[in-house]
Amino acid sequence: MPILLGFLLGVFAWFILRYGVGGFYSVDQNERAVKTRFGRAERVEGVTSLDDPISASLLPEERERYCYPQVRVIPPGGPYFKWPWERVYRISIATETLNMAYDPDNPSANVSGTYLEAVTKDQLNTGLTGQIRYRVSERNMYAYAFGVKRPISHVMGYFVSVLRERIANFEVPPAPTEEGATESAAVTGISINDLRKNLRDLNEHMDRECAASAARYGIVLDASLITGIDPPVEVESALAAINTAHNAVSSDISLAQASADQRIEQSRRAVEIETLNALAEVEPLNALAKQLGELKAGRPQALPTYVRNVRLKLYRQAGQAIVEANV
Repeated sequence: MPILLGFLLGVFAWFILRYGVGGFYSVDQNERAVKTRFGRAERVEGVTSLDDPISASLLPEERERYCYPQVRVIPPGGPYFKWPWERVYRISIATETLNMAYDPDNPSANVSGTYLEAVTKDQLNTGLTGQIRYRVSERNMYAYAFGVKRPISHVMGYFVSVLRERIANFEVPPAPTEEGATESAAVTGISINDLRKNLRDLNEHMDRECAASAARYGIVLDASLITGIDPPVEVESALAAINTAHNAVSSDISLAQASADQRIEQSRRAVEIETLNALAEVEPLNALAKQLGELKAGRPQALPTYVRNVRLKLYRQAGQAIVEANV
């Protein structure tokens, strides 16, 4: 009997230590927790992820597929208590960075996760380098913890598929050019050049297309940063030669345009100067004609006297004078 009593006391003490004292837990600042009871997560009844604005980017045919229940998220702090039939899942919400070429299911893929291959619209196999930043969405914890087996694998696969589709169909909209300016078709028709010149637009497109990842997989893509687009080695030299020739032609065109603009400006100024000179010569004549008209209208007999005085002034200024003699 004492042995049985000691055994029962030992079991009771173990139970108290294991499920009493051990039932207390805390949540770190960079974590959130979700608690399950008999394997079922504690939910917010009557609310799903479709009621949250994160699902606004889902297509109509995707809304039924990615409809997850909203769970009760345990904030940082503690101590909290759980019963033996309850289990706590701690999930880090810290922002993490990954190489966009990283394959969670096969780390040796994509040259050990160093660069990602993609085919352009003109059938060039290019290598892409860059990073993506992601974090777990607090507003869709169910999708991350229970809805998808390996969320990061789904997100990376989704990101890579969208990126490759964009690279394969990327076209630069025609940019407005100044009158008389031309753009080399040999350069604008090369997809690698187009992609390199529009990296910002490409990154913004990826951010827009991946906005639905929070509603799909419970992971928010904070940003994608494509930093490099490298063509094959055999194409790099030819591409560099084309770019060099284009830069030389563009420089010559710019110099010729500047010279033409300078000559046009000089001609415009010369016309303005000659116009002002002509006006300066005509103005005294117009004033003189006006005065003579007023003199003739007011005192007609004074006009011959004025003409005689002008002739005398001209005679004094002349070195020689030829006078018609009356024979």
